[in-house]
Amino acid sequence: MCRGTDLLVHFTYDVPPPLETRFPLAEGRTYWRELHRCTQCGHYLEWFEADQSALYGGEYVSTTYGDSAGIRRTYDKINALAPEQSDNVGRARFVDGYCRSRWPTDRLRDQRPRLLDVGAGLGVFPHRMKEAGWDCTTLDMDERLITHHRDVIGVSGVCADVQTVEGIGTFDLITFNKVLEHIVDPIAVLASVRRLLRVDGLVYIELPDGEAAEAEGKEREEYLLGHHHVFSFASYALLIARAELTLVACERLQEPSSKYTLRGFARTERP
Repeated sequence: MCRGTDLLVHFTYDVPPPLETRFPLAEGRTYWRELHRCTQCGHYLEWFEADQSALYGGEYVSTTYGDSAGIRRTYDKINALAPEQSDNVGRARFVDGYCRSRWPTDRLRDQRPRLLDVGAGLGVFPHRMKEAGWDCTTLDMDERLITHHRDVIGVSGVCADVQTVEGIGTFDLITFNKVLEHIVDPIAVLASVRRLLRVDGLVYIELPDGEAAEAEGKEREEYLLGHHHVFSFASYALLIARAELTLVACERLQEPSSKYTLRGFARTERP
């Protein structure tokens, strides 16, 4: 994130860690994966020979959930968690509360605030935000997930790449919940949503905190296959700056699931 060139091999893996999903892309080859770490900003970069570019267009859902029934079972299981056990309940309360405390009352009174959830996955977050009074649109690369969002959650869903999508309007809030770590160029993806933000709109970014997880060892889920990037506090802030956004809030926490997380909000520069 800092454009530094001094990266050192930090962790190596010759077998998949216990928590790692066994994706077909890793089959039929000797497993060797490395995480390199920048000596300047503390950012982690994954090195793995297999091409992961098509993973989120189909293979991820097929391997993780199986089919539409598996998607629904997992969705229902997460939504059934008690609030104190649910990362998602805490996330939705935090995001909704922050936005409502920041915006004037008339902005929220005149119409429901519009949310675009990028890489929405199972849709548990827009489900909670819809309940809180938001007009939600989901964006994902797998049509099966989009169908689930429309039919089960009852929100607008678009199967598209956020960098090229057109015709969806503008939004009060755009969210990336544990998404940008899976993308080779997260800076370009984050920068692309500036055009989709309303005046005084916010972007919420949630990412794995590799810096905090490190004390528990290299098999933590923050470092699993598919995380091209794992962040430090410094590299989180640098990501925002390099996407030409302004960081307005950031915190680190350990969620009920035990995940170490960096989360915060950014905005465009006011005119």
